Amino acid sequence: MEALGPGPPASLFQPPRRPGLGTVGKPIRLLANHFQVQIPKIDVYHYDVDIKPEKRPRRVNREVVDTMVRHFKMQIFGDRQPGYDGKRNMYTAHPLPIGRDRVDMEVTLPGEGKDQTFKVSVQWVSVVSLQLLLEALAGHLNEVPDDSVQALDVITRHLPSMRYTPVGRSFFSPPEGYYHPLGGGREVWFGFHQSVRPAMWNMMLNIDVSATAFYRAQPIIEFMCEVLDIQNINEQTKPLTDSQRVKFTKEIRGLKVEVTHCGQMKRKYRVCNVTRRPASHQTFPLQLENGQAMECTVAQYFKQKYSLQLKYPHLPCLQVGQEQKHTYLPLEVCNIVAGQRCIKKLTDNQTSTMIKATARSAPDRQEEISRLVKSNSMVGGPDPYLKEFGIVVHNEMTELTGRVLPAPMLQYGGRNKTVATPNQGVWDMRGKQFYAGIEIKVWAVACFAPQKQCREDLLK
Repeated sequence: MEALGPGPPASLFQPPRRPGLGTVGKPIRLLANHFQVQIPKIDVYHYDVDIKPEKRPRRVNREVVDTMVRHFKMQIFGDRQPGYDGKRNMYTAHPLPIGRDRVDMEVTLPGEGKDQTFKVSVQWVSVVSLQLLLEALAGHLNEVPDDSVQALDVITRHLPSMRYTPVGRSFFSPPEGYYHPLGGGREVWFGFHQSVRPAMWNMMLNIDVSATAFYRAQPIIEFMCEVLDIQNINEQTKPLTDSQRVKFTKEIRGLKVEVTHCGQMKRKYRVCNVTRRPASHQTFPLQLENGQAMECTVAQYFKQKYSLQLKYPHLPCLQVGQEQKHTYLPLEVCNIVAGQRCIKKLTDNQTSTMIKATARSAPDRQEEISRLVKSNSMVGGPDPYLKEFGIVVHNEMTELTGRVLPAPMLQYGGRNKTVATPNQGVWDMRGKQFYAGIEIKVWAVACFAPQKQCREDLLK
């Protein structure tokens, strides 16, 4: 990595002062979905968190850190409520009693079948000043400190990340009181997007409603029927055709399923394939007590091991885990795990249904966003992590004054070259043409500033 030299003097890049406010057009009162964030003049303490084994989902990392804070409360954390980003960044309102040393801890989470043990290392990184952020917002500094904005963003996102299903910068929760099926085992989940942004004099929390497609938590048999357009599973008395199996495999591969035949222990697996043969004929090497192995069908195994007579032995099995391990599960003992976002492309019909389900007028969006902020279960409620850092999110939308500008004149092309004035965003295109746009392939920038003010090397 190439080291960066000292930057140019700040005086060279002083932005010009605003010449004044615009006056053209009709003034209009606007409400923006930005909510003022009140921050204290304090230092925040940044720590690096290293969790082994690595490459775990953020959800698991959050569980590890949450357990660590509770388990080592007496020795290290006390009553502190750290903000954590799910990867390596943790922030506290007061310094931990570890100085700048690295502290190693062991954290155990209850797993599916057996507990999981993680090794966690915590080490001091830096002190982040929120006072510097306030000074930058007041115009006393040339740049807004990125580390302060990042700390604020992590802290405000901590509680929603623990309560809901994060997707990018949005948070989603399972449907309650509504149901918008998309077909093919998919449904619409509604949630909210949130981000912290610097504005004039204040930090703002931008919140908006959002929606995306999730796989519906349901038995695999029902999922298969939706994917293959089977109206009644009892009418499917024959094994799946090759085309049906290929279509089903394409949809189910990569999804997580949980088993239902082991009582309260809902062990989860990831699907890697769908067998060509039905459960009545799909075999695997069964290890006997004498150390030998014998070929056994999946249907026979479930009858002997679990006293479970399969209802649909003519249907294929799910192959889960690693393909070389030959782990097969009948469809009827598996459910789709809740909270799995659909990353596959939606069909045209599903896209159309999604648009209809999510289309909202501006007043409806305003009401929903205000409800999100004021609700105790959402970001504006009694968030213990915001309280820990002395951060307050105001409930009122930011009020602005806008201007409705006169509609621009439109120059038609063709022989007539007539001019049109749009009325309420509408104009008559009957028998009219527009000019064809031209792509600018070559362009240049000319700098007329004296070299004393702006050296040539600064322009490169």
